[in-house]
Amino acid sequence: MEGTARRIVAPVVDLRPEPRSDKGIDTQMVRGEPFTVYDVNAEGWAWGQAEIDGYVGWLPAEALGPADPAPTHRVAVASTFVYPGPDMKLPRGDLLPLGAALAVIGTRRVRDLDYGILPDGGAVVLTHLETVGAPPQPDFVAVATGLAGTPYLWGGRTAFGLDCSGLVQLALARAGVPAPRDSDMQASGLGEAVEPGDLAALRRGDLLHWKGHIAIAEGNGRMVHANGHHMLTVSEPLQAGVARIAAAGVPLAGVRRIPGAPIGQ
Repeated sequence: MEGTARRIVAPVVDLRPEPRSDKGIDTQMVRGEPFTVYDVNAEGWAWGQAEIDGYVGWLPAEALGPADPAPTHRVAVASTFVYPGPDMKLPRGDLLPLGAALAVIGTRRVRDLDYGILPDGGAVVLTHLETVGAPPQPDFVAVATGLAGTPYLWGGRTAFGLDCSGLVQLALARAGVPAPRDSDMQASGLGEAVEPGDLAALRRGDLLHWKGHIAIAEGNGRMVHANGHHMLTVSEPLQAGVARIAAAGVPLAGVRRIPGAPIGQ
């Protein structure tokens, strides 16, 4: 089935299993990500597929725009504003999350601050952006721990709200490693299985997985994960966290290790 190539123009949009806003979300997409549309219903919902991870679902057609121009830059900080012009004193516009992609057509310096200029005249602080071809982050674990404090959101995959697998996917993406969206696919498709053994001996970047949950070992007796217990992304003592989850009736199912994973020095 041939579809129409489009691109997300909203800061963040929810992808839903049904074309209804009262339904829960399966995942999210951010500005600049490509989406193939296969159908648009009479109520203005578009059904299609996200290019980044193959997820299919419904989203408001108004959140979509042309596929071109292709993005030249990505947001490299947790969030940044789009201004109507190159001046931070102007009323702020959209708030874009980490990883949102933009087409920058020029730059302008105003009061010692450089801005990237967008095709519609909007402006973003240039130091908050990186080029699409910029080197990936050297340590995906540091990316994940840097997101500590982010609210837990079922289906979330942005710095505005994350679920467990959304954190893993986002952190790995920032380090140049593509990852499936859901925890079960991450637990079966990322890296290779290793024997958990002594939890204290787990390496930095190892992925601990349970039925319906996944976390990242920090390598110092701690793990970082987005979870419904704290309703946040948190770094906590690894063995205590594993014990707490087991006490809730969900034992650790296994550990995965990604060979050559970017985990810094």
